[in-house]
Amino acid sequence: MSVWRIKPVSAFEADMKKSDLKRVLTKWGLTSLGIGAIIGGGIFTLTGIAAHDYAGPALALSFVIAGIGCLFASLCYAEFASVLPVEGSAYAYAYGTVGELFAWFIGWNLILEYMMGATTVAVAWSGYFVKLLHLFHIDFPIWLCNDLASAKEKCLAAGIEAPGFAFNLPAFLITWVVTAILVKGIKEAASTNNIIVIIKIAVVLFVIVVGAFYINTDNWHPFIPDPVKVIGEDGAETVKFGFGGVLTAATIVFFAYIGFDAVSTQAGEAINPKKDVPFAIIASLVVCTILYILVSLVLTGMVKYDQLDKAAPVASAFSGIGLNWAVFFITIAATAGLTSVMLVMMLGQTRIFLGMAKDGLLPRGMFGTLHPRFKTPYKSTLLIGAIVSVVASVTPIDKISEMCSMGTLLAFAMVCVAVMILRKKKPELDRPYRTPAVYLVGTLGVLFNLFLMTQVRASTWKFFLIWGTLGVIVYFLYSKRNSNLEKQNLNP
Repeated sequence: MSVWRIKPVSAFEADMKKSDLKRVLTKWGLTSLGIGAIIGGGIFTLTGIAAHDYAGPALALSFVIAGIGCLFASLCYAEFASVLPVEGSAYAYAYGTVGELFAWFIGWNLILEYMMGATTVAVAWSGYFVKLLHLFHIDFPIWLCNDLASAKEKCLAAGIEAPGFAFNLPAFLITWVVTAILVKGIKEAASTNNIIVIIKIAVVLFVIVVGAFYINTDNWHPFIPDPVKVIGEDGAETVKFGFGGVLTAATIVFFAYIGFDAVSTQAGEAINPKKDVPFAIIASLVVCTILYILVSLVLTGMVKYDQLDKAAPVASAFSGIGLNWAVFFITIAATAGLTSVMLVMMLGQTRIFLGMAKDGLLPRGMFGTLHPRFKTPYKSTLLIGAIVSVVASVTPIDKISEMCSMGTLLAFAMVCVAVMILRKKKPELDRPYRTPAVYLVGTLGVLFNLFLMTQVRASTWKFFLIWGTLGVIVYFLYSKRNSNLEKQNLNP
């Protein structure tokens, strides 16, 4: 069947030779991009939601669970990156192994990972930026720095009248600042990211070292709070706390790990992609997993988990013990750090669109055109900037982050499937990096990621199924007929 046609490895190699993208990224530049994407939304924001509402002190366990699932996927990504060092990430890997429809579906769901990831971080950035201004005694009106649902919730908590309109202006503006940097070029984006990554790692180490002196072990008891069943507005039942809550928290903080696969989207701009991309994928994941576990233990040890601010948990933990001078330092660094996460997420999305456009699955005029001077896919960058800025302005952060996790979990599972298929079908391919015990690692990766998908709330599943159905419709109406492989079959 034509929907299962596979793009030959030779075609990928031809694409690499024809690419106009500038190859400027070194091994450490790629690792920095990975760390830049990983450390941000998860550690500065989602730790608050996950600990406060679902896991309590067992948040560290949630990070361990999510990290194990990512480790399996990262080993599979690393092999693919060494075989097919192209900018399409999981989409390209699936196209070269399983088939076109499968690849399209992954590419479609990577929109949830990268675009919704950038949107989540834009909302988180807004929260820290508003907190930063407050330190200088400048206060934004609630209706101008929140979506409507969040604004009503905050007004109710403050005992003031809820607004009839709300718009998250800081989230809107930062998206366009990042968009402008990305249009200018990869070298400028990477340089900006490197500076911010140094700041972020310094702050994370500061949080771990200084916070460790203020840990009260009583705050860790009970480590896993007793489970509580909550009925949502949609009538769906959600388990908070208990081991079920720990698993739900793992799906939420899973978002914090998506940076390592963003490294694979930059293969088209890497100087030595076959060796450096696998190294950067694994190195960035290992470094950040260790830091995440330590930070989560410190935060829940400093203050009781239900006292953490869901929007800015790291800053709130330090203010909760009276270290207000540290709040200033952390808030500035978090604001800068979240900017780099947005930068890498939006960068990754444009490169995936570029790969799909080159294959004819998306309109080349919009998604495959490079700027004549900057050599960046500027049209798709502007489009993504417009979508992210609007969605971030009007949507609550917890809703966006779960959708992002769904797209990520599916992509990771599919890459684990695809690497086993490629090892079976094409054992002769040159593999500078080989996944150890590939069939065991791949199988565990698939099972682990699909299991985490079952822990997501019912309302998120409904939206995910609607999104997937829409993607299949778009494929048959446009992508299948305009695919390069379709045209080659019609015109042999």
